[in-house]
Amino acid sequence: MAESVVRFIVRDLLREGVARGGLSDFKLCMETLTATCSPSLDTMKMQLYFDMNYTSRGEFLKEINWMLECRLNQVSREITDCKVKTKDQFDALYRKIINFILLGSGMGSPSDVSSVQEATAALQSIFPSTDLGAFMVLVKREKEQQLSELTMTVTGIRLFNKASKKEQEINFSELMPVVLSEALSVTNEAIENELNVAQSLAWKYTALLEKWHGSPPEEYHVSLAQLTQALYNVRQHEHFLQVLLADSRLCAKRIEILQRDISSQIYLLKTSVQPKTAVPTSKVFPLFKALSKLWSELQDEAELLNIFNNIAFRLQFCLTSQAKIFPKVPLDSLLEGVEVKTDKERMNERSGERVDAAQRKQHEWLQPGTADSLSELPLQYNGFCGYTLVNKDGLILPGNPYIGVLKHKGKMYVFHSEEAGLKFACSPDYFIALVAEKAKSSPELIQLLKLHQTPFHEQEGKTLLVSKSESCTQTEVHPVATDILKSYEWNEWELRRSAIKLADLQTTATKSTQTYLSHMRRENATQTWLPKEVACQSKRDGETGVPKPQVFLAGLRGCGGGRVEKVNLTRSIHE
Repeated sequence: MAESVVRFIVRDLLREGVARGGLSDFKLCMETLTATCSPSLDTMKMQLYFDMNYTSRGEFLKEINWMLECRLNQVSREITDCKVKTKDQFDALYRKIINFILLGSGMGSPSDVSSVQEATAALQSIFPSTDLGAFMVLVKREKEQQLSELTMTVTGIRLFNKASKKEQEINFSELMPVVLSEALSVTNEAIENELNVAQSLAWKYTALLEKWHGSPPEEYHVSLAQLTQALYNVRQHEHFLQVLLADSRLCAKRIEILQRDISSQIYLLKTSVQPKTAVPTSKVFPLFKALSKLWSELQDEAELLNIFNNIAFRLQFCLTSQAKIFPKVPLDSLLEGVEVKTDKERMNERSGERVDAAQRKQHEWLQPGTADSLSELPLQYNGFCGYTLVNKDGLILPGNPYIGVLKHKGKMYVFHSEEAGLKFACSPDYFIALVAEKAKSSPELIQLLKLHQTPFHEQEGKTLLVSKSESCTQTEVHPVATDILKSYEWNEWELRRSAIKLADLQTTATKSTQTYLSHMRRENATQTWLPKEVACQSKRDGETGVPKPQVFLAGLRGCGGGRVEKVNLTRSIHE
């Protein structure tokens, strides 16, 4: 925490000093950080704590649900990954499912015997231990889905059973953990009381600063710087409490709505279940799940309310310095004969003042008739009067938007009086620069006046010269750095393996073939020409009339001498 405080303070103090390299800014940092009893340091600690612990309502709800999932993940993993074979293992698994339901519902603790018995009875009615066999054959995602449905249904059954036992309206605080039940019962009282105390101190410090404008009497031994820092401290506390109170009131309103919805859902269940001996599960289970969902939202709102109360409680530790410097009894003695005015009384004193029409022609002023809701406008300096801050030695007074809201360069400014508004409007850039300089000497003003949301060159009235031109760039689809050494290898064993391969290559001979077991294989490829369809022309077939050879053998039959003569009867080719 100490390191974060130093970093936060140095960042705010040197917001402009680093660019100038000023030695005075460094000395201011050291003086602020080493102060023993400094309301200014307490204010910056308060700003740091609020900045680190406060966020939007949606982010808080996400964090609450994430914390619940973290608590359930370990138990859910033990259930879904469990392998059971014996009866004792089945009983242990069933008890883990009951613990998971208790943690998920928020109704009782696994160490509370009565809560375990109630959850066991409700679970036995919809999921007896004999169904564990069918549960074990499911995949992990289906097991997690069934555990979630069992948690919602059992929670709805338990809420319905508790409401059925009582004739009067159900007390929701009795069903929640102690921390949430306390937050549900306290609601906004604690924050409202702290806010009243902070506002009372702010009004008293403001009255003293107005009385001692210039220098305080020597007999009081009080410096204006300490009094101004104390005013900044309680004003910052007041602003943070107003933010927390607005969120707490929204939570309280949501809690009232959810309690009515839960009572209506329980009444609907009573009318659906009690008159009948048997009700289909398809009809009653959705009602139980809807009741469980409302109960979960109610717990989220109670948890959110508890977070706001804790933040408000922690902010009190950042008020110790101004309480030591101005304890209650001496402060009352300093206020003798001083009229302490509230912020509302100061606004009522100036209720008749309005910026005249002539000034409205020179500058753009918003009047109550020209704006629907002046209080909801994004006002500069967090709604404080910038002119009073500059001309009254750092005194901050709330501006009155009904006098008129000055619109300068798109920003809205309010003022404590008509005179302050008109003087500020004469040279707004000059006063804006003076406010920025004042914030450099009192760094807690950077957050209090919300100057960190505006660049310093705008606060000082400067204009940055920006040259504009139309240009276009083309980016590679998959850019690769040119300085990457592809042959680099960080693994020592891989380097040894490569060295062994290279050593083995010295004793081997290169051959014309390679196998899958060869080192440093390469892809070989050959190119072939496909055969072409080729045709040629030849001579045509011819024919000639050649005589048919005929030979006659005479003397084979009828001749007694047995002499055979061969006579060639083939006709001549020339015939």
